[in-house]
Amino acid sequence: MRIGLIFGEVGTGLRRNVSMVTSVVLVTFISLTFVGTAILLQMQIGQMKNYWYDKAQVAVYLCTATDSGETCGNGDVTQDQIDAVQAQLDGPTLSPFIDKYYFENHDQAYENFQSQFKGNPVTDYVTPDLLPQTFWVNLKDPTQSAVLVESLSGFAGVESVTDQRSYLEQIFTVLNAASYTAIAVAAIMLIAAVLLIATTIRLSAFSRRRELGIMRLVGASNRFIQTPFIIEGVIASLIGSALAGLAIWAIVKFFVQGWLLNQLPFTSFVSTGDALLVAPILIVVGAVLAALSAKFAITRYLKV
Repeated sequence: MRIGLIFGEVGTGLRRNVSMVTSVVLVTFISLTFVGTAILLQMQIGQMKNYWYDKAQVAVYLCTATDSGETCGNGDVTQDQIDAVQAQLDGPTLSPFIDKYYFENHDQAYENFQSQFKGNPVTDYVTPDLLPQTFWVNLKDPTQSAVLVESLSGFAGVESVTDQRSYLEQIFTVLNAASYTAIAVAAIMLIAAVLLIATTIRLSAFSRRRELGIMRLVGASNRFIQTPFIIEGVIASLIGSALAGLAIWAIVKFFVQGWLLNQLPFTSFVSTGDALLVAPILIVVGAVLAALSAKFAITRYLKV
């Protein structure tokens, strides 16, 4: 097979269909950028789970004067009830599961509240006695929080026992929804890219129908005729895939690492190394889809 002649035909096809090739590049670029974003988002979710689940605490909220539950019949928790909860935490039943814990009184809770909601008008209406005193517990294994919840939920003076991982699950659910949305959009865009590649190849073949007729008359094989068209589709797709990989790297470099990391310094984020792992996946996906769609399009055209 004459390589020079094949690539000469590829160059001719690319020159004759510049606008369509540009469209293929753009659609491939956009669709694979969504694919890469979805992959990175799943990697980010995994990193955040590993990072935050280990730091998630169990909050043992004690009764305030405004609570009226069964365990809060006497209003604000008494010192004896606080001592009883602490004794339970230090006892042989729970202490093997606990890494460490600390107690937060009304004044400390109020100070933290003022810091977290600084500038919010709600701080003008909240007083220390409205905020519950709390035992913040770090477990050796955060997945065993049910032991703590079951042991302390019925204690006198305990208003509620909350595993902070439940709040994290809500955040991760939103992030997963965003990831699935990106995947859905990417799938639609990839379908559009496949159809556009197929259309481009058919138009390229139609514009060279005289040359193709001559090739078939002189006995050129189908493989020889099809190869330039497949290469055209792959080249256009590779350009779009490379641009998508570059875009993914730029997003991580300048947005995630350059800005987001400074805003949330205590969170683990994906790195440019992760982006460089995703980029080859995008290039392979783009090349395979382009080759298959181009092969299908030119085979159908030659059979007509």
